[in-house]
Amino acid sequence: MSDAASLIHSEIDFGGAGKQTGYLRLPHSVHRSAYGWLPFPIVMLSNGEGPTTLMISGTHGDEYEGQVALSKLCQTLEPEDIRGRLILMPMANYPAAHAGLRTSPIDEGNLNRVFPGNPLGTPTEMIAHYIEEVLLPMCDYFFDFHSGGSSLLYPATALRRCGETKEIDAQLEALQKAFDVPYGFIFAGSGESRVSSKAAERKGVLNMMSELGGGGTVTPEIMALTERGINRLLHHIGMLPGYEPDAPRGCRLMEMKSEAYFVYAYADGLFEPYVDLLTEVKAGQEAGAIHHPETPWVPPTICHFRHDGMAICKRIPGRVERGDCLFHLATDIDR
Repeated sequence: MSDAASLIHSEIDFGGAGKQTGYLRLPHSVHRSAYGWLPFPIVMLSNGEGPTTLMISGTHGDEYEGQVALSKLCQTLEPEDIRGRLILMPMANYPAAHAGLRTSPIDEGNLNRVFPGNPLGTPTEMIAHYIEEVLLPMCDYFFDFHSGGSSLLYPATALRRCGETKEIDAQLEALQKAFDVPYGFIFAGSGESRVSSKAAERKGVLNMMSELGGGGTVTPEIMALTERGINRLLHHIGMLPGYEPDAPRGCRLMEMKSEAYFVYAYADGLFEPYVDLLTEVKAGQEAGAIHHPETPWVPPTICHFRHDGMAICKRIPGRVERGDCLFHLATDIDR
């Protein structure tokens, strides 16, 4: 199946029933393969009446938790387990995910910064266009599973935007609470227009994202929270009727209101953090030191927090350059 506006061909019949596995085939003619295509793996399960949900991971290729969780779901779920239609894309930006890189090694594309994409553009732009113009219009729900990747570390966090109406906001809050990881993050303002969540909003699709660990690895604790959360989400929207969720554990709802919540490097060197993830900090407190071993007689550059809050994100690699994010903070939402 191909959409008239896209050059991408789907091996999946989205109108079919049962379980289908295959690829979105994106034409890619290069020196070593004149008539080649890039294989974006996709799995669809369809069974009777119910919502249509798209779940993706690997939007950034060095974020592994979602890729593992959705791959396991592809293997374990059968059509009789669900109600409705579930579309799974564990490697949404296949070239990046295959290489284990945040961005595509083919076109340097960051899939979460190119929506709504371009049907005749670079491979990353073409897959963004296909997601926004072919897949999302079929959907009632959309979930994009991220983590901190190789450069950042987060606790298990469910992210969403504010709804345009009280009714939509209540539905989004219910999704966030159903996922039931320790932290929930709500974006203030209209946000970045080039990301997948805004693509879903443009199509009127209820959506939620996540930040699930990172650091270039996968941990048992985060994986257990991720798999539990996905099952709870599917049960909440009526797609996994046979699942019996355990009691909710609670989600601390937080937000980030301004650029002052970020700590950035203003020098090149080796970063020594003075606090760890989830530490409560005060404005003016020292965040860490950037050392300069190339000129070890020069004192380090000291970085400071500019706002009160909790460190919800922390940089992992020690080598930093001017402009790198070192921390960002979140504060509790006052309702």
